[in-house]
This record gives sequence, C-alpha cells and structure tokens, in this order.
Amino acid sequence: DNLQQGRLVIATTHTHARYILPKVINAFLKRYPRVQIGLLQGNPTEICEMIESGVADLAIGTEAMRSFPSLAVLPCFEIKRSVIAPKDHPILTVEPLTLEEIAKYPVIAHDAFRSGQWKILDAFVRRGIELNIPFTAVDADIGKTYVELGLGIAILATVAVDPLHDGDLRARDASHLFESSTTAIRFRKSAYLRRYIYDFIQTMAPNMTKKVVQSHQRS
Repeated sequence: DNLQQGRLVIATTHTHARYILPKVINAFLKRYPRVQIGLLQGNPTEICEMIESGVADLAIGTEAMRSFPSLAVLPCFEIKRSVIAPKDHPILTVEPLTLEEIAKYPVIAHDAFRSGQWKILDAFVRRGIELNIPFTAVDADIGKTYVELGLGIAILATVAVDPLHDGDLRARDASHLFESSTTAIRFRKSAYLRRYIYDFIQTMAPNMTKKVVQSHQRS
C-alpha cells in the first residue's frame, strides 16, 4: 500500500528531539514500519526556515523569532520551566522561590536564538534584575553538564529533566516566574499531506484530527 510507505522529514529543536519526540516516533513507527523518518535539528527560527524552503515536511518547536505567513500552525501543548541545580543547592529549598533568589547565583543560559531564552531573560529585565551569565549553552543537555560541574544553575524546560538519567541534578518548578512556551507543529499551507502525516500529527496531538488540521491549513 503506497499510502503506508514513504519518508517524513521533521525539523525540530534539541529539547523536542531528545525529550518529547522519542515516544511519539516509536508509537508512529509501530503503525507505519515502512515510513522512514528523518530528523533535522535547529533553533525555532531555523526549523521554520527548513519548512519554508521545502527541506522538511513538519517543524516541531516553540515560537520563532520572526513570523512565517506561509506556514500553518497547530498549537499542541505548553512547555513549562524549572530551575535545575545540584541536589544540595540552596535554590532548591529557599522559600519563596523568586527571581531575586535565582539572581544570587551564576545562571547558565541557552543561546539567544531560542524562544525560551528571551522569555526567561525578559522576566529579569522587567524587574530590573541583572543576571550573572558566565556563558551560554546551545542545548539543555550541555547546560545540565555544566550545572553538574557546579558552574551555575540553569532554567530549562521541565521536560528536559529526567530523574533516571540526571544523577545528582534536581529540578524545582518555576512556572510561576517564567512564561510558558507553546509547542506547535508547523507545515506549509500549500503542502499536500499524505495520510501518514495526518496520523503522525494526531499521534503527537490527539485533538489534531484531519479535519482540524485542514481548517488550520486553509486559514
């Protein structure tokens, strides 16, 4: 059946590729073993550019730094943020957790091209709080590596913390301090979507039926 085979190229960010998509792709490939999936990685703006240029079929990530009118946007779920620190760090137990308390410590930040980074920094800027940022990391896993070394704390997507694999690191919910980001699936409005692409979208976001997707495509 030609409808059951083909290739699906997904442009996505590190956090989504590492922490969100594995379960989705695993479930999808059990249904479509003859569909080959390719993953391309970039920041939120780069992955939209990959869709716009036709290099990829779907982009999965948070808000880009510019608009892409030719792309349909399917909002899926919110990404909340946590403070990540070594298990005995005082930031994990201080009450209440505030921006001022966080700013007492060096903060390892993401690079400036990721939507989460501007939302995090904006929270401090609005309060006139200056952060000590010794350096920036390109993704959550690299950031966590330097937190483990004791070089600072980090503010990361809560989904990027895995108790099974993160050893001596702990996370503390900070969603009251930082605006969430919205994970969305994007694709070209002009694109013809094969049946298995509709099914992939619904595997990731069950409310995104074919009818809903098509309504976004026309808008």
